[in-house]
Amino acid sequence: MVMPPANNLAITDRLNRPLHDLRISVTDRCNFRCVYCMPKSIFNKDYEFLKRDQILSWDNIVSVVQAAAPLGVRKIRLTGGEPLIRKDLENLIERIAIVDGIDDISMTTNAALLSRQRAESLKRSGLKRINVSLDAMDDKTFHVMNDMGVDVASVLQGIDNAAAAGIENVKVNMVVKAGLNDHSILPMAKHFHGTGQILRYIEFMDVGNSNSWDMKDVITSGQIAKIINAEMPIEPAEANYQGEVAKRWRYLDGGGEIGIISSVSEPFCGDCSRARLSATGSIYTCLFASQGHDLRAHLASGDNDALRDHLRQIWEVRSDRYSETRSQVVTFRPKVEMSFIGG
Repeated sequence: MVMPPANNLAITDRLNRPLHDLRISVTDRCNFRCVYCMPKSIFNKDYEFLKRDQILSWDNIVSVVQAAAPLGVRKIRLTGGEPLIRKDLENLIERIAIVDGIDDISMTTNAALLSRQRAESLKRSGLKRINVSLDAMDDKTFHVMNDMGVDVASVLQGIDNAAAAGIENVKVNMVVKAGLNDHSILPMAKHFHGTGQILRYIEFMDVGNSNSWDMKDVITSGQIAKIINAEMPIEPAEANYQGEVAKRWRYLDGGGEIGIISSVSEPFCGDCSRARLSATGSIYTCLFASQGHDLRAHLASGDNDALRDHLRQIWEVRSDRYSETRSQVVTFRPKVEMSFIGG
């Protein structure tokens, strides 16, 4: 077990939630146009993505990690957009891996760009885990979901490449939307049953402003569990740790487990220990936030102590719990797009 740095200055917010996880968006670009994240109606050929000089440098990102680690951050997740679009991602991982206090580096990806060679280089650089987005087992449905004509086989090959490279902890995330891919709930369970790769179902969330979210499109965690249990009996399993996002379910036949993320029907804000760093250098203390806290002035100064103090101030006044209070919001509230800060 990696011990905390000697100068540990662990912090909590107003609801006594610690800061343990930092999710870092390394790009706002993606090779998919998933309907629940980056629909083509908005993210089309005319959409202006960030220019390279608008995106944080690796030096800047490492500075944020170095400032956040003494405050309690232990886990780093690299996101996007699609992080594999960045060709030199391994360099960033290598630099984060040696920061005192950081004991876990993971990545969320659609895996379509994850070749065997790339998976091996990521593993060597210090990447421990990956979460792969896959929303159906049949190409017809998956084409509708990713809207770029990418076949299921290319994602499955990426998953295989990760496993072959020695990345042992591979999880697969399926966003479930009623009337679109809910018929794939059981086929997905059957495919990953017994593989050792944990499938996690995610309720369709009202993240951002562009995915036309409506409660009628949500298949709840209870409904998902019922569908699976009818053919493949499951039972609840204990959480691995406090604040775990997905509720665990174990197959009674010993075929492994699944997870279900109930962000709409059973909010989990009470245990949220995650902050998100956008590719432009803003910290968001909630996935559903309207505004972030710009760190660029502190990064430009080169004063790591001042940056750490600024992060402390941001977290200690945090009281976000949007998913627990969404039903009380009666006026439109703009939210940052998921593609800008990762999931």
